[in-house]
Formats: sequence, C-alpha cells, structure tokens
Amino acid sequence: MITKLINSNDEIAKRIYTIFQNSYKVEAQLIGVVDFPPLLRSVKDIVYAKTEFYGFSDNNCLAAIIELASEDKHIEINSLTVDPKHFRKGIANKLIGYVLASFDCTEVIVETAVVNKPAINLYKKHGFVEFKRWTPAHGIEKLAMSVVLAR
Repeated sequence: MITKLINSNDEIAKRIYTIFQNSYKVEAQLIGVVDFPPLLRSVKDIVYAKTEFYGFSDNNCLAAIIELASEDKHIEINSLTVDPKHFRKGIANKLIGYVLASFDCTEVIVETAVVNKPAINLYKKHGFVEFKRWTPAHGIEKLAMSVVLAR
C-alpha cells in the first residue's frame, strides 16, 4: 500500500530517516564511496523538507519511500529508497509506477550515480532516458534521466 507520509511529524520523519540511512549505506557501498551526501541528511532536514514523501508499506511495515518535488507539471524524484530487508521485491518498481500513473504531470526527472546500474536499469524499464552527465563537487559522477508523459 502506498500512502502520503507527513514528514513534519517527528515520528514519521524518524522512520523516513531510518530507511534513508539503511538504504543509502548500501548504495554508498555499491558506488564505492565513503562520504555519500544523502547520508548527511538529518531528521530535522526531513521534518522541514518542502518535498512530498510517499511510503510503501508491507504488512504494516514501512518498507520504502519516494520523495518528490513538483513544479507546474514537472516532477523530480529526489530520492527513492527501499529498506534493505525489502530489496528484490519489486517495491521501487511499484513506487515509480505509482508516480507515473497517479500524478498530473508531463515530465518526471531523476538523478543517480553513473555507476548505479540497478537504479538506471529500473528507470529505463519505465521509459526514462539519459539527458545529462556531470560530476558535482562531491566527486560522484551523476546522470540525469527523464520520461515525458503524454497527458
């Protein structure tokens, strides 16, 4: 079940933070870095975020989160994290499908590390195509992908 999470609630923000930490630690290992910027995000940062959070629950347990920023009819996926206990269950796939089917938008954009092949392949499954590559100050080469929706 996918529901909107009220990140301004301290308890919910702590649950989001825990999944972010668990998932991003695995991603940092996958891309081979020690200093991974998403791991620096605090509970307070989540509480005050102006983005929207949606959670996927499995047997009443929050298993994954997608964080979205929207402007006009464009959505940016700021994060998509699955608790490692729930990897390989198709949950990230369901969250992306939910966003593409449920929001009145014409384009969805996402960024990830160039070496994060599982994420890139998942987004490609949903029609995302790469449109940009760069290396930010933190040194992790990134790419941006988008999918344009006919609405």
